[in-house]
Amino acid sequence: MYQFFVEPGQIQGNKIMITGGDVNHIKNVLRMKPGEELSVSNGVDGKEYRCGIETLSEEEIVCELRFIKEEGVELPSKIYLFQGLPKADKMELIIQKAVELGIYEIIPVSCARAVVKLDEKKAKTKTARWQGIAQAAAKQSRRGIIPKVKEVMNFKEAVNYSKCAEVRMIPYELAEDMERTRELIGGLKPGEDIAIFIGPEGGFAGEEVETAVKEGIKPITLGRRILRTETAGMAVLSMIMYHLER
Repeated sequence: MYQFFVEPGQIQGNKIMITGGDVNHIKNVLRMKPGEELSVSNGVDGKEYRCGIETLSEEEIVCELRFIKEEGVELPSKIYLFQGLPKADKMELIIQKAVELGIYEIIPVSCARAVVKLDEKKAKTKTARWQGIAQAAAKQSRRGIIPKVKEVMNFKEAVNYSKCAEVRMIPYELAEDMERTRELIGGLKPGEDIAIFIGPEGGFAGEEVETAVKEGIKPITLGRRILRTETAGMAVLSMIMYHLER
């Protein structure tokens, strides 16, 4: 079943209008016909609107609503990934996999040891591209929402922004006590917002970790092996998903 996103206003009673680039994709790439079924989400309420195609034109596809899957596919908690800027195109992979694993929001963070430095213009261009990757991954994994990719923040801004979450953690290579990690993740409750800080290739600077701990962010270990930046976030997200998934 193919998944598409529309604006809330495009769902009107039992009619759903699909416009934009998805029209060409449905007509000319997927070659779908009237009567065929597809899935639509408005990217806000997490519900799945199952509908059948009624008419296809050059500008719009009109669908008839068949039923609404209320429970959706979203995790019961909002998870925020604060990702230190990695090299090359690793951020694209991180965003894609984080969306598949149920992330709610991704915040790129300019850290002290990050090799990548983006000026304002480049940052906006990158953010737009990253948002497109998040949307594509949300379609592929049939998410009920499109996770937001925020504009790049410095570490201090990221720490302040993370205060929206009840539980905040920072995997750190010098942290010890795996039992503490188990207790923290095992103690997560549905509905609690969760913030995860992941460092760039060079890891977090000592002063960044000190700042995080001072602000109440809990350092955790992911084991005795050193994980790459593109692996660490996925490891934590997998643990949290396993614990929270219903």
